[in-house]
Amino acid sequence: MMSTTETFTAYASLKVGEKLKQWEYEPKPLSANDIEIQVTHNGLCHTDIHMRDNDWEVSSFPLVAGHEVVGNVTQVGADVTSLKIGDRVGFGWIRNSCRVCDACLRGEENVCRKGYTGLIVGNHGGFADKLRAPADFAYKIPDGLDSASAAPLLCAGITVYTPLRTYVKYPGTKVGVIGIGGLGHLAIKFARAMGAEVTAFSTSPDKEAEAKEFGAHHFCNWKSEEEIAAASSSVDLLLSTVSSEVDWDKAFGLLAKNGVFCLLGLPVSTLNIPLLPLVFEQKAVAGSVVGGRSFMTEMLEFAAVHQIKPMIETMPISQINEAIDKVLANKARYRIVLTAE
Repeated sequence: MMSTTETFTAYASLKVGEKLKQWEYEPKPLSANDIEIQVTHNGLCHTDIHMRDNDWEVSSFPLVAGHEVVGNVTQVGADVTSLKIGDRVGFGWIRNSCRVCDACLRGEENVCRKGYTGLIVGNHGGFADKLRAPADFAYKIPDGLDSASAAPLLCAGITVYTPLRTYVKYPGTKVGVIGIGGLGHLAIKFARAMGAEVTAFSTSPDKEAEAKEFGAHHFCNWKSEEEIAAASSSVDLLLSTVSSEVDWDKAFGLLAKNGVFCLLGLPVSTLNIPLLPLVFEQKAVAGSVVGGRSFMTEMLEFAAVHQIKPMIETMPISQINEAIDKVLANKARYRIVLTAE
């Protein structure tokens, strides 16, 4: 008798640090509040690699990563009313939350009091032909965004949009962006569209022209003492998008009074805060992690209206290991999007 068991085909890490292999698994039943999508695009985020290598000790194997996922709805649960078959939607890092705490009720599920559920923590993500997840955390992709451009916005885009939306409170706010990479180039684009005066800080002087094409008004070589001195005490909001160690004294020296230094990347060392400027110049240190449903929906609409799209290169998902190697070699410019075959 022929088996009727449904299986999804995925690219999975079967063991810690192992290259991804094609793997079939039986999905969980579609609940009344879930949808199923046929996956068409996956942004490749460095977090997927961290999960493959279990760097944060939260991974479970076999692991199907992928949390910048775009596809078309193929099934809807019995209680789903917000979406229909054929809709083009995306999923980001957050899969679910408690829904009832004060943060969730404000649309800030990223700081859910009870802790949100990650899409690929204890679940299978988007590196597959299909994906099932709660409909309430699926986002309709606006018509003005193509699917390949939309995918990285679901993690990289919301990661930079949330602090900009929080701290850019008036036109002409002086925003500095450390690092012109997957996060940084989008931060420049969003900040410019919000009416900020943007300075790009990079250790790579050859990125100046590109940074200005993204929308930066100014470029500052992080290694130049003269250029850093000229920018001293001038930045209202400084976003650090890099994962490497930052010279904290240099960063704090860039902040104007009441300036905010916001960390998006995770440095390898502990944070040494210079207390005198923190207190006497009312400077602040903040962190930010992805964003809740309110900002996610707003960000996608904002990106569509202002045509804010990441710089991407596409590769078929069958070349996912080659794509990962390219990211690790720092040769991706600036996000790789994996396409279904």
